[in-house]
Amino acid sequence: MNATNADFSASFPVPSARLEAFIAESHFARPTLVIEIDRVDTQYRALAAGLGPAAIHYAVKANPAPEIIERLVALGSKFDAASRGEIELCLRHGAHPDTISYGNTIKRVADIAYAHQMGITLFAADASEEIEKIAAHAPGAEVYIRLLVEASGADWPLTRKFGTTRDTALALMAQARDLGLRPVGVSFHVGSQTRDPMMWADTLDQIAAVWTAAVAAGFDLDLLNIGGGFPAFYGDAIPHPTAYAEAVMAQVTARFPAGIRIMAEPGRGMVAEAGMIAAEVLLVARKSEDDIHRWVYLDIGKFSGLAETMDEAIRYQFVTPHDGEATGPCILAGPSCDSADVLYEKRPVALPLALKSGDKVIIRNCGAYTSSYASVGFNGFPPLDVMVI
Repeated sequence: MNATNADFSASFPVPSARLEAFIAESHFARPTLVIEIDRVDTQYRALAAGLGPAAIHYAVKANPAPEIIERLVALGSKFDAASRGEIELCLRHGAHPDTISYGNTIKRVADIAYAHQMGITLFAADASEEIEKIAAHAPGAEVYIRLLVEASGADWPLTRKFGTTRDTALALMAQARDLGLRPVGVSFHVGSQTRDPMMWADTLDQIAAVWTAAVAAGFDLDLLNIGGGFPAFYGDAIPHPTAYAEAVMAQVTARFPAGIRIMAEPGRGMVAEAGMIAAEVLLVARKSEDDIHRWVYLDIGKFSGLAETMDEAIRYQFVTPHDGEATGPCILAGPSCDSADVLYEKRPVALPLALKSGDKVIIRNCGAYTSSYASVGFNGFPPLDVMVI
């Protein structure tokens, strides 16, 4: 299948009936993320089928639950680690060092040395000083240079903080080679939640131009890291993960040499749909008698797992005991004593008018970037609990 005939028809993945039934029948003393591990398995297989020869390096930051790491190790996944803690986690749960890439471009010297000591040989960089650190503390390592790309239309663009320009990338490759490292390729990130695979086209054109320039400059590149961006379902239709991955790979193979190593780093697209959060309504109120919006306060907010509601970029779906009844617009907020702890205000959420304090709320497709974003206990509220079934 290629990008011109792939099935991009609207897809509305069916929520896990098992997860919803489990949460509905269980009691939770505090907000809890419940993960259905078999859905991680299903998603991995679907993405792998579409990615073909590309090696999946699961982005551990999306959800570091040990059960997820263990299942992915068993499935043959590799891993993208951003810290010593994530490296230790992967090794502790069965990952071999040669399946782990140290993909953060901002690394502590001691952590580079630790990774090298443990047998990790593949590191990311996007700055001269980082190349110097890797050369000094992981001599002979392979390095790939993260490139800065223009915004792609992703729901959550990842520009500016990471990556470098073409000319700087070539200079970094030369520096790495001179310092005894092996500059093997480039990486990029198209942006989180890139819902249409054809949004990759302009970004891949940018990366291909840098690749061509690097080869022309004498660098023997053989590694392309296409990063993440694989979407999850939050209400807007997305292609099936296999069709999506096939479409991306068709665009990759049309632009890059045959036989090179290709890495993909799905995180959200691997685990988001495998998890739901059990939450509770704490308060429903109006600021005045003529206020058209109710304020609905949950026992979970920005600081306890729902950080991705920042700028209302990620729009979660909610299940309540009153679904099917009349609804009205709500401003949704968390429980903390911080005025920034408002989830949805620019685009209010339609929730049942009968909703009241004590009602259980299920938040769908929360398996990614919730438990890993939750604070250790801001305002005394406990961090998000995690349960795997």
